Parts: sequence; structure tokens; C-alpha cells
Amino acid sequence: MTFNEGMRIDTSTTSSSGGGGRGPGRGIAIGGGLGGLVIVVVALLLGVDPGSVMPQQQPMDTQGVEAPGFDLSQCKTGEDANTIVQCRVVATGNSLDGVWAQLMPDYTRPRIELFENGIDTGGCGFASSDVGPFYCPGDQTAYFDVGFFDTLRDQFGSSGGPFAQEYVVAHEFGHHVQNLQGVLGRAQQDPTGPTGGGVRTELQADCYAGVWAHYAAITKQEGTDVPFLEPLTDKDIADALSAASAVGDDRIQEAATGRVNPESWTHGSSEQRQKWFTTGYQTGDPAKCDTFATNNLG
Repeated sequence: MTFNEGMRIDTSTTSSSGGGGRGPGRGIAIGGGLGGLVIVVVALLLGVDPGSVMPQQQPMDTQGVEAPGFDLSQCKTGEDANTIVQCRVVATGNSLDGVWAQLMPDYTRPRIELFENGIDTGGCGFASSDVGPFYCPGDQTAYFDVGFFDTLRDQFGSSGGPFAQEYVVAHEFGHHVQNLQGVLGRAQQDPTGPTGGGVRTELQADCYAGVWAHYAAITKQEGTDVPFLEPLTDKDIADALSAASAVGDDRIQEAATGRVNPESWTHGSSEQRQKWFTTGYQTGDPAKCDTFATNNLG
């Protein structure tokens, strides 16, 4: 998907850091485990700070001064979003804010944090890049190390197109929507298994990502009056479905252990993730994303 060059990138809710050392855990990150495979998934399910079970990154500055992050002043227009991956993440967040503000009268914007290697969050303790992108309800922030997109392509077999990356951002914003709705905590109720709260929560976030995709090319940016994105192509949808498939529990388990164990699923199968993204995309109706009210998850 291509951003309209006339759209202006708003970085006011975005921060960037070069990473840092490990701090105390104060909550649980949601939506992590995409890149960290089994051990991180287990840590998240148990409410454990992922940094306590993952190999620790060394602070980039031995004097304790945080290394500089990405220069957000590079992100000004849709053209920047089309050429610079960090700007694409921020611009996707702008688009998501525009769509969800129209769908939810009480919508409030989350923050975005770009980081490298590891990050001390404001509400979920330390997280390594191994966790993958995640949302922290404690500080209402979506965290992204853009290096994950390379991992998604090179290790998980996603097509790696721009819309595959935008799908990942939209999924984490889906968790923010769940947080605003008061349903995010259901991920910890019966958290494992093919019909558990974890799977239902993640599939709903996939569906919400599809809802965003439904409106992204027709929602105009306030102030510029141009749509955030140009119309989707068949390739865009294929890229999103490829990313959804790549991070299915069954596919990750088979790659990591050579076998599939649905009783330990936390995100849903590849087929389920594709199904629920498609449901959101085809209907554009968040009410169709109630994965907690169905016995047929796909």
C-alpha cells in the first residue's frame, strides 16, 4: 500500500530510542511473541517480564546514557513513509488514529515507541527485540523495532511488502482498541489453547487490522483533506495475508519444534489469522470481530 504524498506525518505521539538496559517489570506486554517463539510466549502467558528469561542486551552506552534513536524529523510526508520504514510505522499509526477516531467516539491515540535491541517501557518493564512488536496497556504505547520486519520476511517467510509491515502496526493498534473497550484483560482468562482467551484476543486484533484496511484508502486526513493511503491492490492484501500466515501458532511451532500443539496456542493458526483479518477487511464492521462470542474461530 502506498501513502498519498500529500499526507503529512504527525510525530507528536511518537518517540524513538536506541535501546537500553533492563528495568523492573511492572505489567505484561500484549501481542509479543511474534518473533521470540516459544520461550517468550510462555513468559508472556505467565505474566513474567520477558527480559528475565531472554538473553540480555548490553546497553549501547556503557556510561548508562541511552543511545540516540531514529531521527523523527525525517518523517514529514507520505513520500517519506513510502521510502523510510520508520516513517511508514508512524504514518500507519496516523492512519489508524484517523480511522478509529471515526469508528469510536471515545477513541484516544496511543503512543508509538521506535526502539532498537531492547526497551524499558513505562508500564510493562523491560522487553528485548526478541519479543517482537507489542502493545503495553500500562502506558498505552505500541512498541516497534523495525528490524522485526526483516525477521518476518527472512525467518518466517512473509512476503515482506509494505502492507505486511502496516498489518503488524494495525494489529498492535487493535490491542489498543481492545484496551479502550475494556476487553484486553480477557487474554489472561484461560490464556492457552485453540479456543482460549489468548487466541480470541489476538484474532480480534487481526480482525481490527482488517477493519482499518477497509477504510484506510477512503479516510481523509484532517488538515490536508487527502486520503492517508492510495487504494489497496491485490498485492497489498496478499502481503497482509502472508504476514498473518507467517505468524500463526501452528507455523511457528512447526518451525521451532517440528510439531504442532494446539493446546499451547496463544495467537491462533495461520488459517485463523487470515480468516479474521479478511472478515474485518471485507465487512469494515468492528462488531463482526467479536471473537469472544463465537464457537467457530475458523
